[in-house]
Amino acid sequence: MSLIRTLLVRREAGIAVMIVLFCLAVGAFRPQFLTLDQLRIILLLVPLIMIAAMGQMMVIVARHVDLSIGSTLGFSAMVSGMLYRFDVDWFGFDVPWWTGIPVSIVVGAGLGLVNGLLIQLFRLPAIIVTLGTLSLYRGLTFIISNAKQIDRQWIPSELKGLSQTSPVFGIPWIIFIAFGVALATYLFLMHTRMGRQIYAIGSNPVAAPLRGIKVTQVTLVVFTISGALAGLAGILYASRWGFVNPSNTGSGFEFQVIAAVVIGGVSINGGVGSVLGTVLGVLLLGCVAAALPLLGIPGTSQAAIYGAVILVALVIDRTVRRQGIAGFKRVQP
Repeated sequence: MSLIRTLLVRREAGIAVMIVLFCLAVGAFRPQFLTLDQLRIILLLVPLIMIAAMGQMMVIVARHVDLSIGSTLGFSAMVSGMLYRFDVDWFGFDVPWWTGIPVSIVVGAGLGLVNGLLIQLFRLPAIIVTLGTLSLYRGLTFIISNAKQIDRQWIPSELKGLSQTSPVFGIPWIIFIAFGVALATYLFLMHTRMGRQIYAIGSNPVAAPLRGIKVTQVTLVVFTISGALAGLAGILYASRWGFVNPSNTGSGFEFQVIAAVVIGGVSINGGVGSVLGTVLGVLLLGCVAAALPLLGIPGTSQAAIYGAVILVALVIDRTVRRQGIAGFKRVQP
């Protein structure tokens, strides 16, 4: 009984219940939705969102928002793709396939750091700054690529193998990478001083400096991490889909990431949020994305239903909290 009570007082309980109910409802119409093959499809839909959502979660917990995350993904993926495409011309030899991973992460981290510097140096709202860099980074992606796509033949087979080959149980490497990032984020937030400072800043940004917290330093770190994870998602995008297009790679990605974070219980007012909740929010979006085509819903209607499910999840989660079933904590593990 105590175990049930412990589960019910978790903020994540409402999202977990929503996932179960949604899967059962879809399974009643399409039993194949409840098979292991469909589970694998769902898991392949979530790694990129999950990786980027870890960074976005930290940004929102610190009472900011990063709208440029999709453009950061696209720019980082393009830089790495061009590295593979022109490696012989630039360096005179073939660049090892794994080189694109640190390059993409560093490029993303640099773009995230620019966001943080603009916000802190000029005391500008994050939503305005990242709205501007969303367009800026997308424009730079077109400029450096000359508006040309990186086609499949330029992506190394080893990199594409991260989304196709499996170390165990037929689960591709990309899924293990995503959950590894989630675990690392949890350890960072819960077992480091800076991790706790992120929650403290989001809970009370006025009192945080009085407690000796270096708000500028923490903010720069948060945006840099967000950019780095968007960069990692960028190179894995090339692995997952086998191409990088300057116009649609990462386009609208920020909406999916922010939706997953908010559905997962991260407060837009800052100071509240958990890695587990964010992971559940990502999984819910993955279930929705996998179910709609299976139900034969046309593409023109999918966006509306997708948004409706998000709203329903938010209403259920809010209702659970108000009734006291899910506990309210300013700082959560």
